[in-house]
This record gives sequence, C-alpha cells and structure tokens, in this order.
Amino acid sequence: MPIKWSRRTKWTSVVTILAVLSLAAAGGLTRYKTASRPAAQAGDLPPAPIYVVAAPVVSHDVPIYLRGVGTVIAYNNVVVRSQITGQIVKIVFVEGQTVKKGDLLAQIDPQPYQAQVDQAIANRDRDQAHLQNARVNLARYQRLSKEDSIAQQEADSQQAIVDQYVAIIKADEAIIKSARVNLGYTNLTSAIDGVTGIRQIDIGNIIYPTDVNGLVNVTQIEPISLIFTLPQTNFEEVQGQMSKGPLTVFVDSQSGKQLDEGKLNLINNQIIQTTGSIQLRAEFPNKKHLLWPGLLVNVRLLLETRPSALTINASAVQQGPRGSYVYVIDGDKTVRMQPVKIAQIFGGQALIDSGVTPNEKVVVAGQYKLQPGSHVVELHGKAAEQVQESEVEQAIP
Repeated sequence: MPIKWSRRTKWTSVVTILAVLSLAAAGGLTRYKTASRPAAQAGDLPPAPIYVVAAPVVSHDVPIYLRGVGTVIAYNNVVVRSQITGQIVKIVFVEGQTVKKGDLLAQIDPQPYQAQVDQAIANRDRDQAHLQNARVNLARYQRLSKEDSIAQQEADSQQAIVDQYVAIIKADEAIIKSARVNLGYTNLTSAIDGVTGIRQIDIGNIIYPTDVNGLVNVTQIEPISLIFTLPQTNFEEVQGQMSKGPLTVFVDSQSGKQLDEGKLNLINNQIIQTTGSIQLRAEFPNKKHLLWPGLLVNVRLLLETRPSALTINASAVQQGPRGSYVYVIDGDKTVRMQPVKIAQIFGGQALIDSGVTPNEKVVVAGQYKLQPGSHVVELHGKAAEQVQESEVEQAIP
C-alpha cells in the first residue's frame, strides 16, 4: 500500500536532506584545504638567522681619565702705560708680535726730559762751585779764629754755610736722578715675555699716565695656565694620586683635537658649594701657541693607567631595566644577554670592570632584532663596515 505524504512532512524531509548535503560539502572542502597546505607553513622549521657585526673583547693597558671643562688663563697680563706725559714719536712693535721682557715698544719725545737732566746737572755744578768757595773761606776763618783775629762766631757761621751747600748738592743729585728716571720713561718697554695685542695709540698723539688703555696689552703665553672643575666626589682620589707625583693633564678642543699636555699643580683650597665642585689649575708649555687666554676647552686628567683592562666597542653596550648589558656570541652561534659593569666610555671604547672575558665576541651592530638564544651570522669586510643598526637587513650580501 503506497505511503501518503502530507505537505508538511515533505518540506521537513527536503530541509533535512539539504542540511546533510551542506555538512558533507563543508567537510570535503576542509579536507581539501588541509591536503593542499604547503609543508613550509607547518611551523616545524627553525627561524631564519639574524645578521650582525661582532668584535672581540680586548685586553690592554687603559688610561683612566677624569673629564671636565676649563678656561685658559694667562699667568701675567700687563697694560703698557706711560709714567710721564709726552708725544709718541716712535712705535717699534707690530700687533701680535712676540716680545721679550725689556724690548722697546715705543718712544716718547725725549727732548723736554733731556733738558731737565741738563738743567739739574748745571745746578749741581754751580752749587759745587759755591761749596768749594765756602770751604776756602771756612779754612781762613778757622785760622784767624785761632789767632784771635776774628770772633769764633764768624767761623761757626761759615761752617754752617758749608754744611748748607753740602745739603744743596745732595738735593741736586736727587733732582738729577729723578730727571734721568723720567728720561728713561720716554722708552716704553715690555715688562714681561709675551704677545702684544691691539695698539691703542698712534704716532704723534700725546700719551698720559692716566690713560686707561695705555699703549698696548702684553699677555704671557708661554707657559700658560688652565682653570677647570671636577665634581667634589673626585676630590679624595685626585688628592691621593697627587701625593704620589705630578698628574698629567690633556687639553682638547671642542672638536676633540688634543691641543697640549701639561701638569696639574694646584687644587684650590675651597669647595665651590653652589655647584658641589672642586677647582683645579694645570700648567702647559704651550710651545705651539694653541692655547689662548679665554679659550674654553675640554680637559682630561689622567688619574691612573689600568694594566690588562678589558675594552669593547662602545656600540655593543645596551641599556636595560637592570642596567648595562651586551650580547655575547657563544660557540653554537647563538647569543645570550650578559650584564656588564662599565668603568668609563671614551673614544668609542667602553672599559669593562666585570661581565666579560678576553677574546669573547660581542655584538656591536644589529642588536635591535636579537633575543636570548637567537641564531646569528656574522658580517665581515665591507658589509660589516657599512652596516648600521637600523639597516642590518639592507647590508646582507
């Protein structure tokens, strides 16, 4: 007997059949995609190596410096002024010329002062003639007094006249000496060894003792001093090293060029409380005249030389939450983070107190992609020279 389907039963059967077919189709598509996935994306292969530049830890003698900023100061600075008033008739120096103590720089018209010397000498000669005549009269009066031909009072009066002329001649000699000193002042000379500055007066002008600028400024250049400061925390170690002998000081320009080498000769007797620093003075021979008064320079005080110290390229040092560290390359070409203690960084080199050993290789460029355990490949030659931390991938050959 045939089965009779109702309309509702027919619709239910159709929906069920369609659902089963959809599930079957979805399962087949999933199996197809899984079967066709490349084996390279299965996640079983190791990550690609990271290209880096490395350098070994080097052991050698390393100087320990304390660094500061200082100003060059001349030991002596003299303004050549006139002691007298007169007209400049000769100038015999060139601005910027190196001069010695006693060198003639200029001359004031000497004629008025020579005339004063001549007049003083003439007055002395006149008074000496009067003195000679007074002494002759005194001898006569003394003889007549003994013969009771004149009163003793007359002889005594003549003795006073002789004494008066003796005193006048002494005054004449003093006037002559003063006149000759003024005549000597007509020659303006350098009081020190040094270098002349800009001339302040020209030939033909009148110079006065009250002129503030004088004739010219002469500044001592050899030797020259340097005043610089260091933190007060360095006071004890600097003082301790000075007790062992003179400390060497190097002075560098703002561009880093070494200008001269000298010796530390003074620690000032007070701490600058406003800045918490100590003031020191060093002396330099300055034979090349590279140090000029007022010049601002960088200072390196050589405190000691540490033998067999360890250094690495400063770019290898990284900073983390726990301080400084470097990436050390192990024998299996993987890296590890190694904390280090830095003593100083100068000239592109970092002095290491602890953390690494001689000849260990550390990463100096390419650290930005590294993690502990990363596999690395070292770059060499031109590729290593050209690589920058932000461009390691572009430098891969």
